[in-house]
Amino acid sequence: MSADTKKRVLIIANELSPYTEFTDFAQILNKLAIKTFDSGLEVRVIMPRFGVINERRHRLHEVVRLSGINVIIDKDDYPLIIKVASLPNARLQVYFMDNEDYFKRKAVFRDDQDNFFDDNAERMIFFCKSALETVKKFGWPPHVIHCHGWMTSLVPLYLKTTYKKEPVFGYSKIIYTAQANQFKEKLNPNFMKKALISNEIKEKDLEPFKDCTNAALTIGAGKSADVVIFGSEKMDKKVVDELKPGRYKKVLKYETGWKEDVTPLLELYKSLTES
Repeated sequence: MSADTKKRVLIIANELSPYTEFTDFAQILNKLAIKTFDSGLEVRVIMPRFGVINERRHRLHEVVRLSGINVIIDKDDYPLIIKVASLPNARLQVYFMDNEDYFKRKAVFRDDQDNFFDDNAERMIFFCKSALETVKKFGWPPHVIHCHGWMTSLVPLYLKTTYKKEPVFGYSKIIYTAQANQFKEKLNPNFMKKALISNEIKEKDLEPFKDCTNAALTIGAGKSADVVIFGSEKMDKKVVDELKPGRYKKVLKYETGWKEDVTPLLELYKSLTES
């Protein structure tokens, strides 16, 4: 890749204003994506096409040229439908990963009785694998991959194992936003088995995830990331204790000022594209 190649930032998130907002970071990410694009970097965003997202209002449409990807989870094939929309007031593309089994329902993580969906683990695996397969199909090598939200928590591990030798990810530095816990339940116990999507992943690689809690997902993702951003003032103590800065890892503590000015996060992106 030549030195004058435009720098690319990929944001993989389970929330982004105005489509879905679970935490304050949904609006921060919106501002950050727009400011990053305006600064001259190339930006693309990938997120789940939850059933609560109104396709007509947000002008989603299927990207036919990217169709034909099938995502395998535990030997079962799931067709991936990729939709796209332009972020309002910006000229950047948001790609939505869709599948009838996992994202057709008109709910996000819980049913109408407030029960945590039993297949949330598989939905996460599908989304993480779909996002990376889509980038391969783009042939669009990102210098920075910013994963945000617990549904992206397998992406850093997959990039360091299954996708390690993929040329499209050869330059990628990984950021993970660690959030305050979004759920108290545990994922279905079959999560650990189904998350083994290739022979490059060993059971020991999944060891940090074994408790199947929200905190365990955050710790597992953070351990495989190059940079961890604390995306909330109220972080789980176990997460803070486990994800400490080290020789190869940088940690950014949450700043309330990000809601008004995302410049520090943009500077992080720029520093990683140059390292």
